[in-house]
Amino acid sequence: MHLRQVDVGERQETDWERRRRLAEIFGDVEPSVTSDERDDAPSATRESASERWLKSQVPPHHGG
Repeated sequence: MHLRQVDVGERQETDWERRRRLAEIFGDVEPSVTSDERDDAPSATRESASERWLKSQVPPHHGG
């Protein structure tokens, strides 16, 4: 267990107390779902409007 000296005369704060205090101040800083849990593949396979436009502008002699 890690303890931190707060001030002279005050008791030491444990890690979990410090994390709880910081969470009260800053909120939950960790995402509820991590990047490896998300399914990002569908968005990567979707073609954007600018990509569709660019592909439609390819001249026929360039393999369009």
